[in-house]
Amino acid sequence: MSTTLYNPVLNGFHPDPSVVKVGEEWFLATSSFEYLPGIPIHRSRDFENWELLGHVGATPEVFGIADVPTAGGVWAPTIRHHDGVFHLVITVAMGRGMLHFTATDAAGPWSEGDLLLSADGAGSVNGIDPDIAWDADGNVYVTYSGLILSGPELGTHLGILQVKVDLENHIALEEPRSLWSGTGGQFPEAPHLYEVDGTWYLMIAEGGTERGHSISIARSSSPEGPFDTAPQNPLVSARSTIRPVQNTGHGDLVIGPDGEWFCILLGVRPRSMTRAFSALGRETFVTPVHWHDNGWPTIDPVLLNPRPGTRVDVKFSPDEELDGEWLAIRRPTAAVADLASRPGWLTLHGDGSTLDDSHPVFLGRRQEHLTNAVTVRADASSGVGGLAVRYDERFHVEIEAGSGTVTARAVIGGLRQEWTGTYAGEVIDLFIDSVQAGGEGFTRTSDFFHLGFAEPDGERLELAQVDGRFLSSETTESFTGRVIGAYAVTGHVSFQSWIAEGDDE
Repeated sequence: MSTTLYNPVLNGFHPDPSVVKVGEEWFLATSSFEYLPGIPIHRSRDFENWELLGHVGATPEVFGIADVPTAGGVWAPTIRHHDGVFHLVITVAMGRGMLHFTATDAAGPWSEGDLLLSADGAGSVNGIDPDIAWDADGNVYVTYSGLILSGPELGTHLGILQVKVDLENHIALEEPRSLWSGTGGQFPEAPHLYEVDGTWYLMIAEGGTERGHSISIARSSSPEGPFDTAPQNPLVSARSTIRPVQNTGHGDLVIGPDGEWFCILLGVRPRSMTRAFSALGRETFVTPVHWHDNGWPTIDPVLLNPRPGTRVDVKFSPDEELDGEWLAIRRPTAAVADLASRPGWLTLHGDGSTLDDSHPVFLGRRQEHLTNAVTVRADASSGVGGLAVRYDERFHVEIEAGSGTVTARAVIGGLRQEWTGTYAGEVIDLFIDSVQAGGEGFTRTSDFFHLGFAEPDGERLELAQVDGRFLSSETTESFTGRVIGAYAVTGHVSFQSWIAEGDDE
């Protein structure tokens, strides 16, 4: 089989996608966890090319993520459009709770987010992955995965639940009802409720977001059920297959160009001898959907069709804001990036924190390609900082400059190794290349990091090679992916340029 659709749709860390069609445009939202700005919104006019339109929130207060633990934060949005208004519901795990946002323009501004209260008004509806749907009578249904995230029952999973809500007062009108929770796979989650030709369909993910991930569906004459299970479940799963895209699940249905139906869903691109390591984490993919005479849909297997390689060459200016691809950790990018104090440079002001800390002075971009190279020109004569690849506080690699010394460092789950070199002058080029493992026969890793430096117009000197599988979603057990960024530890570190090149061959 082949496909003319680009897959991934969105390269790099873009999990839990939800999509809505409005007129002849499509709008796509994905999870952002502890990173800000939160919930990127992409738009397409042809379902092939997607542009970053904006974000739902840019400050930690909007989501309550200033102190969320790693793996918490902004989980699994659902985006919908009703009566001229965009609606987006999410759960901020270990943060504010279940939230409802609105906007008349998907580019923003979005509302500050209203807490969806339980029927007793005592707190947020307790669950994750909320969906929002309207019936013909104006009833509003929030359907969600009943994973309890607070209180004495923390970690208990109650299956797929549903409440009718009063959206004006943002409160549930009833106690949760239990709906269909799949075919028996673990972690029923990511429910989406659709009315198609008078029939209500409940599509969910089950099997966990790892290799057992899958999508199943049921239907009913009512949005409240009872739901009958489709005979062909699961509709899609890559488990126990040799497909290059694995972990396929957490999908959303939408009508694409020419009336064709599609499923937007997440997946990973693992490599190594047993295809065990996914360097980039969970990405957004797409696959066709077919409706049959018996009223049930089927979903095609997810095919790999990567886009051409890219080059991103960033120059910094006090007259231009940073583009929306830049990310900070639990703080706004504007609180980290200083474009004014040294025109033509990005200056970061160290506060003593390192990449081991939950609030580092770090400004990064997603790694989008399996083969990838980033080079920055830095001046660390007044501080210590450099270039890093981050999964979380316990898994990162970096090349760091300061006081004429360059240090390559690997931090792997509490283990730490360093390699050092020296340089003269003030300005230095720092590089981290992610290169597919070469040689003949089987390889037991996803890639290798090559960390090094060069004096301007000088020879590149490699200080270290680090096994890339240590920064994969399977090793870190992270919900995010690789983010490559500039950082400062102490003093003032300035960056004159950022060049990233990559491909997926």
